[in-house]
Amino acid sequence: MEQAIQQETEEAPKFLFGAPEGQDARILAAHAEALAKERRVLVHVALDDARVATLKDLLAFFAPKVEVLEFPAWDCLPYDRVSPGHDIVGRRVHALCTLLAWKEEQKYLPRIVLTTVNALLQRVTPRRSLENSSFLIQAGGKLDMAAFQTYLAGNGYLRTETVREAGEFAVRGGIVDLFSPSEDIPVRIDLFGDEVESLRSFDAVTQRTQAKLERFSLRPVTEFFLDEAHIRTFRAGYRNAFGTQQKDDPLYEAVSEGRRYNGMEHWLPLFFDGLESLSDYLPEAAMTQDQHVARSASERLSQIQDFYEARKTLEAAAACKGKKKGADVSLTGAVYHPLAPEKLYLKAEEWAGISTQAETLMPFSGPEEEGGASRGRDFADIRALPEGDVFAALKDHISSLQRKTLIACYSEGSKERLKGMLDHAGVSGPALCVLPLEHGFVAPDLAVITEADILGDRLSRRSARRKKADNFLTEVSSLDVGDLVVHIDHGVGRFDGLETLAVGRAVHDCLKITYAGQDRLFVPVENIEVLTRFGSDEGAAQLDRLGGAGWQARKAKVKKDLMAMADGLLEIAAARQLREGEKLDVDKDMYERFAARFPYQETEDQQRSINDVLADLSGGRPMDRLVCGDVGFGKTEVALRAAYVAAMAGVQVALAVPTTLLARQHFAGFMQRFAGTGLRVAQLSRMVNAKDARAVKEGLADGRVNIVIGTHALFAKEIKFAHLGLVIVDEEQRFGVKQKERLKELRSDVHVLTLTATPIPRTLQMSLSGVKDMSLITTPPVDRLAIRTFVLPFDDMVIREALLREHYRGGQSFYVCPRVKDIHDVEAQLKELVPEVKVIAAHGQMSPRDLEDRMSAFYDGQYDVLLATNIIESGIDIPTANTMVVHRADLFGLAQLYQIRGRIGRSKMRAYAYLTYDPAKILSAQAQKRLEVIETLDTLGAGFQLASHDMDIRGAGNLLGEAQSGHIREVGVELYQQMLEEAVSAAKAGVDLTDAPEEGGWSPQINVGTSVLIPENYVEDLGIRMSLYRRLGGVETKEEIEGFAAELIDRFGKLPEEVENLLDIAQIKQLCRAAGVDKVEAGPKGAVVSFYRDTPPNVPGLMKWVNSYSGSFKLRHDQKIVAVREWGSARERVGGVKSLMRDLAELAKTGDA
Repeated sequence: MEQAIQQETEEAPKFLFGAPEGQDARILAAHAEALAKERRVLVHVALDDARVATLKDLLAFFAPKVEVLEFPAWDCLPYDRVSPGHDIVGRRVHALCTLLAWKEEQKYLPRIVLTTVNALLQRVTPRRSLENSSFLIQAGGKLDMAAFQTYLAGNGYLRTETVREAGEFAVRGGIVDLFSPSEDIPVRIDLFGDEVESLRSFDAVTQRTQAKLERFSLRPVTEFFLDEAHIRTFRAGYRNAFGTQQKDDPLYEAVSEGRRYNGMEHWLPLFFDGLESLSDYLPEAAMTQDQHVARSASERLSQIQDFYEARKTLEAAAACKGKKKGADVSLTGAVYHPLAPEKLYLKAEEWAGISTQAETLMPFSGPEEEGGASRGRDFADIRALPEGDVFAALKDHISSLQRKTLIACYSEGSKERLKGMLDHAGVSGPALCVLPLEHGFVAPDLAVITEADILGDRLSRRSARRKKADNFLTEVSSLDVGDLVVHIDHGVGRFDGLETLAVGRAVHDCLKITYAGQDRLFVPVENIEVLTRFGSDEGAAQLDRLGGAGWQARKAKVKKDLMAMADGLLEIAAARQLREGEKLDVDKDMYERFAARFPYQETEDQQRSINDVLADLSGGRPMDRLVCGDVGFGKTEVALRAAYVAAMAGVQVALAVPTTLLARQHFAGFMQRFAGTGLRVAQLSRMVNAKDARAVKEGLADGRVNIVIGTHALFAKEIKFAHLGLVIVDEEQRFGVKQKERLKELRSDVHVLTLTATPIPRTLQMSLSGVKDMSLITTPPVDRLAIRTFVLPFDDMVIREALLREHYRGGQSFYVCPRVKDIHDVEAQLKELVPEVKVIAAHGQMSPRDLEDRMSAFYDGQYDVLLATNIIESGIDIPTANTMVVHRADLFGLAQLYQIRGRIGRSKMRAYAYLTYDPAKILSAQAQKRLEVIETLDTLGAGFQLASHDMDIRGAGNLLGEAQSGHIREVGVELYQQMLEEAVSAAKAGVDLTDAPEEGGWSPQINVGTSVLIPENYVEDLGIRMSLYRRLGGVETKEEIEGFAAELIDRFGKLPEEVENLLDIAQIKQLCRAAGVDKVEAGPKGAVVSFYRDTPPNVPGLMKWVNSYSGSFKLRHDQKIVAVREWGSARERVGGVKSLMRDLAELAKTGDA
């Protein structure tokens, strides 16, 4: 097959060099314009769908007059049990119908068809079947409802109650809603009798109508038709291909009855006398292709042949098995007769005949610079310099280019914010645009520089990733109308919604809080952080009276009790922080060399966690930090870095794990990373023989062993360390009570790092309140791919194909059963079904030693498939295992399924999960819902978010024991956690809590006479607006505000003036905090500035600064500053206040120094 393709393509290879991404779209557009004069179309074959999407966006920008048509491939495997996606089929048919329509047009425009290797290799519905298949509806015209519904049903549309997805329609009296896959939004038809009164587009989410339409053309959303003629053709073709005995064949029965059947598209050729290819629709077209397309086509054709042969093998096996009495259909799957590959796919020689005519676009320079472009400048070298000014370098580069220059941003939001940065840096000249380019290019007439070239990353992507993990619960637990809230100064009230108040000529969004006696308090949205949620146990709470003494008395009592228990309940956490700990530092160059061995790029969360741990180790206090993150998100690398620093600083490191297998996994990883460092790593567990264990114990006692990894054996009394400095605990909740007590003893005088993916609610609650330091890793590793999840009835072929595919790519698989009693039957079935792979079984009824031996054998690669119960839910980390089959997935709970599935996808390879159910049994509604959720829940990190939210606010009674429940009910969960954190801080500082400032209660008040709000016509949903206000209340840096603004623009459109003001106020508030400013009142003639507690941070510096402005500023006796300024407009006022606060913040910083 490969030879056939190679021979053809080697005869006359055509390459076009100098066509990097971006320039390639311009080349395609030029080709299309030239071909249009000959009434011809250009077809471009891309490697995959992602490349098609990029090219489509580039062409829309560089060549908006060129008409672009996408022709996608099916999104399922060859010879699959499942159908391609409804929207995919609709887009394919739309493309084919459009190609037919183009032929009839008199005026010929430049046109490009974008497709993929997989799409071009597949045969398509013949042209004659799609001719005259459109249905035109016109406002004011007639519509025969019976004929219309027949057309919809016969052409693949699904009838539903509410139209949400492409390919659906709904009928409600005289109103018909339908969503054509060829359109971006659905259409609502309003009928009066058989007359179309109106046609309107509508929003699929809100269901609200939008724009009026004059006409609407409908096309099929199926590649075959279930009318009488096509059913007859199918039945005859099926019997000819597979014989006349079709009893118990669900596909044959379904089609015979005119019903759809999942996966029936794979027998498409039987509905017609013969299929055609995309080339038949475009006989005169010219063709171009991406680099490596020939190789991709060869791999695809081989894959199709492999799948076909596997299906044939299973068909024969099923025929033999079917003759046996009592054959279990749940283990064999329904009947499947595969069609020969050439019926549905092109032959190798057919592909070669098409592709040999194509011109291949090459991104790099060649013998001839036909494309005329090269890759653009990346400013990474400038960014790497401590004093590097990337914008100055950009300015010089633009002037040296001497041609038209564009700066490509990734989104509208990042474009607007980058423009502000460029203006501030004095970079003018280049136009900014939105293009999906990672890197720029330089062509003779144009240079493109990308956002990533300048900043090293996308601004919009950085803002999304930078969302602090510590604050993500804030977004989950937004305020709803009616929730009880706690104001730091006024106590428990009820949130009764947002109210827009007029202050002078300006309007302000305020949170309306109702207290006892219907007293009301309005809190400006920019000061939202003075409010906290009460929690879920609201039934026992009473509203406070505004201005009453009760709240202050209750709060004072809680404060006093918290201080009293600092030596009791907080003994471990607070006392530990008050003690001196060993400062563990390491040579920076040596550490960087060790860190460079990490084969992946650190995620932002991971880097922050590493920095947190290194700061703790060198801080002079005993560390007690919890690193918490979803499975496979890189917690082990944090432990490796910590161990290296500690061991190189001269202390010993103990890594405690709950199972022998985990000990082996960590030992292998540590040995690999520490090779050549001179540090000795040892293992201590049941798997280590007595002689080696004795040597390890001696090495620990005399200091020759630097790092030891082990199970509970590490906690034995006879284990002595020469100088233990760091204990790392993996999955602490899986240790027994005795081991936990021993850990508690160790904790008092050494650094402790705890790693967990399944946090105990108590542990996480303590951590979030600051009793224990915590680092969250919620970002998936770079290049980590989401797990492809399939829910399907059990099918021999699918299971065999899945396990063999993993086996042949050098990997391993998990096969998970819900019950131990199923293991024996499934094991026998697998050995018969896939004799090529070696299977080993493991379950919880085995002895611990036998179980660990079996798991270790699988870990060592002695077996290809581990057949197990849900014992693999946690503690298994095998990067080579990237396929999982779950038997009778309907018997598992949602959380179990998520945890089990998390065992795969631990490397850069794509992982596949197959959740199967018995085709002979009807699933319950709940089981069906669970499987649907897990199929769509492929967001990496979702499990941790769910677990965190689950533990968050359920009353949180025993945060630190039942004694504290009353206090939590007094002040609410969130404020209690804040006060608890302050109590710990006070204990660390050695001051009485009653004298400690309420840091959480200080929120600078800013009034500059401008409207500050997110208007309702900008963000309609109140819940979303509240979530945005809460998030904005938590931002800490200018960069975070810029990222937040970019997100708003992307989601809701251009920022209104009121939102610009809100963002400015947020930035001024940050500067006020840095400057120690409590309140700013600004008007047209100047401003009055009040300091927190009437105490300026740097009085001598402030006096000098005030005097240097000779009368423009005055420092009053009450420590307030009066600024005399002429500010003509509100924008000038905002800018002036921002500048003033920036100066005061700089003064405060100088005073601190």
